[in-house]
Amino acid sequence: MSLAMFQTAPELWARTTLGEIVKRGGGSIQTGPFGSQLHASDYVPVGVPSIMPVNIGDNRLIRDGIACITEADARRLSKHIVRKGDIIYSRRGDVERRSLVRDPEDGWFCGTGCLKVRLGDGVIEPEFASYYLGHPEVRAWIVRHSVGITMPNLNTSIMQAIPFLLPPLPEQRAIAGVLGSLDDKIEQNRRTASALERLARAIFRAWFVDFGPVKAKAAGATVFPSMPQPVFDALPTTFTDSEIGPVPEGWELGTFGSIGEVTIGGHWGEDSGSEGLVEVPCLRGVDLGHLRDRGRGEPPRRWFKPTALDRRRMDERDVLIGGSGAGPTGRPLWMCPALLEHWNAITYSNFCKRIRCASVAHAVYLDAWLHEMRLSKEIWDHVNGTSVPNLNADSLMNSKVIAIPPEDLVLRFHQLIGPMWNFRFSGESRKLAEMRDYLLPKLLSGKVRVNDAARVVEEVA
Repeated sequence: MSLAMFQTAPELWARTTLGEIVKRGGGSIQTGPFGSQLHASDYVPVGVPSIMPVNIGDNRLIRDGIACITEADARRLSKHIVRKGDIIYSRRGDVERRSLVRDPEDGWFCGTGCLKVRLGDGVIEPEFASYYLGHPEVRAWIVRHSVGITMPNLNTSIMQAIPFLLPPLPEQRAIAGVLGSLDDKIEQNRRTASALERLARAIFRAWFVDFGPVKAKAAGATVFPSMPQPVFDALPTTFTDSEIGPVPEGWELGTFGSIGEVTIGGHWGEDSGSEGLVEVPCLRGVDLGHLRDRGRGEPPRRWFKPTALDRRRMDERDVLIGGSGAGPTGRPLWMCPALLEHWNAITYSNFCKRIRCASVAHAVYLDAWLHEMRLSKEIWDHVNGTSVPNLNADSLMNSKVIAIPPEDLVLRFHQLIGPMWNFRFSGESRKLAEMRDYLLPKLLSGKVRVNDAARVVEEVA
């Protein structure tokens, strides 16, 4: 079965399938190990990184929070070790996402729930193949041919049958080079954003979890590295005992419910439009992960009644949190100005919960707390369900007692952290991604020649 782009591509480009390419190159298409081969108890804090569907980003693997297995288990299941040039897919759920294995990931493990494509040698450039598999027509083909009623599933037969356009190797390299230059710039921005995220977490922990500035001031320090001097000067020098241990004098005890409340539930809208409905993006739990981990992502567009949108309209006082699903549960996202400006109007699905805070500053503070709880896995104390995890919002909002700092300190934290968030979601990476996504189908169908695209990319990137 061919694709529409087969009709416009240059005649010299071969029309074939992924399975035939893999066969000619001496590669393989293989699913990850069965659950019976690798149990939950086999995962360890330090070891060989094991790729799960949640680690599959936008053609790049995500290391943050990755699970590990022992060297012994990796040797026992050595056929699942990945090598540079392999392409990894999720076998269930979001089956159109894929990631190319690069040098840093060589030797990682293809985990349960994933599928590994090894292309072999001499037939196709892995970078070109990874971009080709991101072509909108190819992604749609994969989704259309996946199996399963409630959840799409991939298997080796489906992957082998993917229709493939195969240019000569020099042209493959040239196309991959053009698209790769855009991706490299996007990745550079992502790494900067990730560094800012780590900095923000370090500041939050120092100020509000470890009480580092107050301890330093009590010990006689006159400055604290991450804190503006006027803020440090206003801090107390003593602690008072409380049910959660010593807290800075003047700080109150409370719950998340003291600074925000869970508002009206989300809504998934309609598949298509009719009179009186409005089309807007609708955030799911998985979209919160894409945005949090990679700083970008485009949620699906759905159709809603204006009255439903009005009740669920978000602003800077809102924090969304993933409500269900193995990956998204408990993943928070503050709706910062850059996000709201990008989408103008956006709503959220019933797979998310919205927390409306007392102020914008408290929303930043709450997001930091929720992110800290997710990274420390404390969030799972507020999750029910075995097969499908579900967040217990009442437990989350009302059971954990925290020290709530004076409002001025929360405001100062917002003033420091807010610009970092807006950088993460600023327009540059989005524009680069939009250019890549615009050029990708045109280059891969032969509608735009490599030299023309390269000149445009040089001006931008």
